[in-house]
Amino acid sequence: MLKQRVITGLVLALAFLAALFALPALGFIGVMAGVLAYAAWEWSHLAGLESAALRGLYTLSVLALGAALAGYLGYEQNIIFAEKPRFLLLVACTWWAIALLWVQSYPSSAILWGRRWLCLSMGLLVLLPMWLALAGLISLTAGPQLVLSVVLLVALADIGGYFVGRAFGRTKLASKVSPGKTWEGLLGGQLAILAAVLATGWVMNIEASRLLLWVGLAMVTGLASVLGDLLESMLKRQRGVKDSGTILPGHGGVLDRIDGLTAALPVFGLGLSLLYNRL
Repeated sequence: MLKQRVITGLVLALAFLAALFALPALGFIGVMAGVLAYAAWEWSHLAGLESAALRGLYTLSVLALGAALAGYLGYEQNIIFAEKPRFLLLVACTWWAIALLWVQSYPSSAILWGRRWLCLSMGLLVLLPMWLALAGLISLTAGPQLVLSVVLLVALADIGGYFVGRAFGRTKLASKVSPGKTWEGLLGGQLAILAAVLATGWVMNIEASRLLLWVGLAMVTGLASVLGDLLESMLKRQRGVKDSGTILPGHGGVLDRIDGLTAALPVFGLGLSLLYNRL
């Protein structure tokens, strides 16, 4: 099982890096639209749709809304700094603040989102802003590096949380949603991010005032990734399944791999848009 997990992880990493650095921006956005489509397919199952036809219809609806959103915003270099994308990212981050309350109050919060149509609607708020943030970040000159940075921040939050949680975890973070997560693990993830950003700042000789902003943005992004993970765990627990799918041997489904990014990307995108003149 471990060997299979490692092989799948390496293949995914190489494929992602190839798409990120070898494809033009619009090509990468197109590939990510494919990821968005499969994530929507899995979300429809977590929301309670059983029929392949209905799940396909939901997936096509998500893609259609994504295309309509792209048509509305247009695409140009540095578009993430424009007013419309910034506002949509702000709406997305506001939604994630509400999601935090739902995770904290689970299972009683299920009365608010547990109905099928509400859960399907929630999928739009989770998946589309992630894709919007990806498209916005990749429009920048340093887009590939920034996208990779977010992925690494999510990985650091996850890895630091896992090892520190295993060694020192005592206080449950959200016992009814994800019993394995602890406050100590959350702190471990934050410390891993802090160390990585400080080391990067030292190597790149970034001035202290700018580095402090990068540290703040990175740590908030890491916290958001934990929330994205918890939200998907909440849906899986409500649905009574371990994984969102089976397409990735040893890893589960696509949503199981991108759950942290669903929250981290909009948060990072909004923060970068608001602070770019000072970073």
